[in-house]
Amino acid sequence: MSRIGTWIIATLLLLLGGCSALRLGYAQGPVLAYWWLDGYVDFSGEQTPLAKAALADWFAWHRQTQLPEYATWLASLQSMTTEAATPQAMCQITEGAQRRMEMAYAHAVPAMAEILRSFTPAQLDHLAKRYARKNQEVQRDYLQPDPAERAEANLKRTVERAEMLYGALDESQRRLLAAGLAASPFDAQRWLDERRARQQEIVRSLRALLAERAEPAAFQAALRRLAADAVNSPRADYRAYRQRLLDANCALAAQLHNSMKPAQRQHGADKLKGWEEDFRALAND
Repeated sequence: MSRIGTWIIATLLLLLGGCSALRLGYAQGPVLAYWWLDGYVDFSGEQTPLAKAALADWFAWHRQTQLPEYATWLASLQSMTTEAATPQAMCQITEGAQRRMEMAYAHAVPAMAEILRSFTPAQLDHLAKRYARKNQEVQRDYLQPDPAERAEANLKRTVERAEMLYGALDESQRRLLAAGLAASPFDAQRWLDERRARQQEIVRSLRALLAERAEPAAFQAALRRLAADAVNSPRADYRAYRQRLLDANCALAAQLHNSMKPAQRQHGADKLKGWEEDFRALAND
């Protein structure tokens, strides 16, 4: 998905925070999203008010139309915490989240296209350099030279994500995760290579559109294509790899869920209920 539109992702990722963080973060969303995006593209003085207005409009639309639907979705997930899970059910949750991201992104495309038309080659250079710096961070965090250190970091990240929903994991659950991750097809180098390829395509596409002084419709089409490519890579071998990884992740998530004790499942239900209530409160503000 185009980094130019990732204020949407930043908004949706508030789901992963605590309730108070979600409310505070969402309330400050337009401001936080602007500064985050400015770090990538270095808005000019003329672009700044346009970007801020677009963000304010997007958040207003999102608050009014999307948050109530997110709350309903979270309510439907709460009953699942008390039931045994299947890999298929876990994949359906992932697909549901993806659909909601795609809808949020699609609504932002027209405004993004208008702002992108005013970009300069220097701003695209800035974007490319920012990508490179972030990729160095990814390499440091995911591609440690020592295999044991890399595995430990991967397990730590996964445990932290699981504990955000279920609370503290016990030692047997940590061992379950460690074994699942060791057997996973996840390849950090392959993921980073694909990430770089997508970023290069984003910069290359934007340079071409600016050079030909393309109309807004062409920018919108490019943004939609780049987003689609982020979900389904144009490289067949990576698409096949991603499907294997998705299947493995859904199976491991189901295994982990089914290992949860009643108190942990109740913790998950309470978390989902808290997020649901936060979304409803935000929608009504």
